[in-house]
Parts: sequence; structure tokens; C-alpha cells
Amino acid sequence: MNPLTLNPGRLVSLGRSEITLLVRNRAALGVAFLMPLLMVFVLRSSLSGVEGAQAIGEATVTGGIGMVLILVVYMNLVSAYVARREELVLKRLRTGEANDLEILAGTALPSAILALGQIAVLAVAGAAVLDVRMPRNPLLLVAAVLAGVLMLAGLSALTSAFTRTVETAGFTTLPLFLITVLGSGLFMPVDSLPDLAASLCELLPLSGVMTLVRAGWSGGAEAYDLLGAALNTLAWTMITVFAVQKWFRWEPRR
Repeated sequence: MNPLTLNPGRLVSLGRSEITLLVRNRAALGVAFLMPLLMVFVLRSSLSGVEGAQAIGEATVTGGIGMVLILVVYMNLVSAYVARREELVLKRLRTGEANDLEILAGTALPSAILALGQIAVLAVAGAAVLDVRMPRNPLLLVAAVLAGVLMLAGLSALTSAFTRTVETAGFTTLPLFLITVLGSGLFMPVDSLPDLAASLCELLPLSGVMTLVRAGWSGGAEAYDLLGAALNTLAWTMITVFAVQKWFRWEPRR
């Protein structure tokens, strides 16, 4: 069995069971979709009459997309992988027909769908309520978001290998969360930092994705910057895939 192939039927079946568990938690699901709207309305009230509010609004919407990716995909999935591992769900699934990639992708499917839904709500509400322009390059924006989901799903699987329990997931995910919020340009471009700091921050996992997200929304990026961002995202994705194959844990830590 080739571990790098995906059977759509098995993937949908695995994802459906995970989505069922998510949908049953109506309160959490409602809050998840309302959070982007709340963020937009709070920002609208705070920016009323502020000069340059449109630019700030665009920065907030693109930064909000990054926050959704890191919170919903990365941090949520680390807990999911650890919980499934400790409950022996992953071990049992490996004894069936599903291969490793299908198991990992099926577990990630609900978080990915939820993140995409939140980003869609955030983008539409942000454009309408904050009176910002719609994305200049929607295809680039969609590609950047999908690349971010893929890379962060892999990073969450890798982080789960070093997370002993669901309760400690908050500690093991904190370093990437902090360096992403502070250094990957969620709410301000990396090039606004001092030269040395900017050069280092451009190497962070989500920096390339955020550069592509901003370019997709606002446009105006140079081809050189887009190429560098794409290479950064591709490199981190490949590194993550290799690391997951080597270190991901399918059974409880003892």
C-alpha cells in the first residue's frame, strides 16, 4: 500500500466521522463562525473616522486570515491528533484499509473546512462592513490559504509528536503561535522591521503564506517577493512532510 496516495471514498468516510463530532458541538460551531464577524464589527467601531481606515481594515482582514489559520488549523489540530492517538483511534485505523496519509488528512478535514468557512465569512464581512476593496487577485488569495492549510496541518501533526497530552497542547503550540503573530506579518508587513530582523522573520513558516495573502488581497507585490514567498511555503511544506514521516507518533507516549 502506497502511504502517499489518497482514496477519495475512504478520505470522505474518515472526514465525515470527524465532521459529525464537530457538528454535534453546536455551541462551539456557532462561536467559531461568529468570531470573525465580531472581530470585524469591533474593528469598524474603533476605526470610525480614523484617517487611513481602509488600509488598516485591509491589514486587519488579511491578519485575521492568518489568525484563523494558526488558531483553527494548527492549534486545534494538534489537540485533535493527540486526542485520537491517546484514545488509540489512530492505532485502530492503521489496522484497516486506510493508509497513513488518509488517516491524517481525514482527521484534518473538519478543521480545514471550518477554517475555510471562517475565512470566507471574514473576507465577505470585512469587505462589506469595513468598506475595503475585494481581493485584487482572488486566485492567488485562495492558493495562499490552501497552501497555509496544508502546511499548518503538517506542522500540527509534527507538533503532536512532541505533545504528551491534550492538556499540554497549549504549551507545545505556543512557540509557533507567538513567533507567527510577532514575526510573520499578520498585522504589519515584515519589511517594516529592521533589516536583520526582517530577513530572519521572512524565514518563518507562515511568512511566505502571509506575503501571498496580502498580495492576493491588495496586489502590488513584486514578482521577486512572490517567488520568495512561494519558495518559503514550498520549502516548509516539504520539510514538514519529511519530519512527519519520520517522527509522527501513532501510539500513546509511554
